Amino acid sequence: MTSRISKTKSPAATVGYLELLRSNRGLRFLWLGQVVSQMGDWFDTIAVYTIALRLTGSSRSVALIMVARFLPSVVMGPLSGVVADRFSRRSIMITSDIVRAIVVLGFLFVRRPDQMWLIYVLTVLQLAFSTFFEPAKTAAIPSIVSRRELLAANAIAGVTWSVMLTLGAAMGGFVAGWFGTNAAFVIDSLTFIASALLISTVRFPKRPKREKAKLTIGKALGITDTIEGGHYVRHRPRVLAYLLVKPAWGMGGGILTLLAVFGERVFPVAGKAATGIGVLFTARGIGTAFGPIVARRWAGETRKQMQLAIGIAFLIGGAFYISFAVSRNFALALLFLAIAHCGGSILWVFSTVLLQQSVEDQFRGRVFAAELALVTLTMAASNYLVGELMDRFGFSPRVVTAGVGIFFLLPGVIWFATEKWWDRKERSPVAPAPKPEELKASALETEHFEI
Repeated sequence: MTSRISKTKSPAATVGYLELLRSNRGLRFLWLGQVVSQMGDWFDTIAVYTIALRLTGSSRSVALIMVARFLPSVVMGPLSGVVADRFSRRSIMITSDIVRAIVVLGFLFVRRPDQMWLIYVLTVLQLAFSTFFEPAKTAAIPSIVSRRELLAANAIAGVTWSVMLTLGAAMGGFVAGWFGTNAAFVIDSLTFIASALLISTVRFPKRPKREKAKLTIGKALGITDTIEGGHYVRHRPRVLAYLLVKPAWGMGGGILTLLAVFGERVFPVAGKAATGIGVLFTARGIGTAFGPIVARRWAGETRKQMQLAIGIAFLIGGAFYISFAVSRNFALALLFLAIAHCGGSILWVFSTVLLQQSVEDQFRGRVFAAELALVTLTMAASNYLVGELMDRFGFSPRVVTAGVGIFFLLPGVIWFATEKWWDRKERSPVAPAPKPEELKASALETEHFEI
């Protein structure tokens, strides 16, 4: 079993990133699994976009792939949260990795335009199992680190995602451009296997045993647990506000489709769309890598400081997406894109930490699954709208990108306008509290073992 770090430091003392990885074996191996898996993810992503553009020549096809990537979380999100709160989170992650390793090999069979449907089906399957993996991983982190280590642990996860985006997008673009997309898919499959092996070495603390309860249709389908999770969030305005941060960010998620189109039409590198897409996603990764580190030093680690940083991060993202849209210089465009995603990573990491600190373990899987479902829903809508604006209505990529930036400013304005209200509502003694029988019922649903 992984033990928590027990060094004698004041609760306010900050935790070093390398110190945390060295001292906490469980987090270290979970992190290593993230490293190899996310590296492969970007090989896969660049390769899929490249195939779609080559076979169809339509930005709508990329937008539909985005929708296919996001749809599983919307449909299966509630169930994945119930599963993460009821069963072994470690087993969920390992199973998800193994199945995804098999699924991505299916992309090797896509060779003609009339096989585009297979890309959509395989993408849905791959992301369906990611929908089970992500809530289980995020909900498990607080069980292997202490409260004061949460920000450092999530900053490590955020920076790793960014570095893997940077390296994976760059290497994925290179491999897909020079060695073909098939090589990228094989590499991605192998990284999922490596991730499963690493996670299999992690031992999570045992959670409370589940008492036997009468099995109903609602419990079997997860409906009862899902309703209970909704009741939990509804009576906690601050938790609800944190829960909505990423979905608000997702409203500007159409930028992902735009980056693929920019790489093909506006900023191709050496005449190769795959390389252009890879460079743009690399700039995005560099920005997201610096965001949490800079914000942790600048904003601090208290709840109030993180809340302030989230609002500012929305404004940074919107302003620099607009700057990226109007830039004619490739180097400046990359800089503006990096800064915009610096803001995005700040709000992503800080909202995750605030939720982990605010939500009890027995509800954590459902809360993070609901968050994932909502963010993917807004991102799917945003990406589809972006594709339609360019293909059906003929707007240029630059105009659409500027519109995304303007729209991205709105959540920041709303955040600052409502913060005092929901903060005060949370502290109010008249705010509804969960009933004892409800907490007891939820405790009955916690898993009784961890393998």
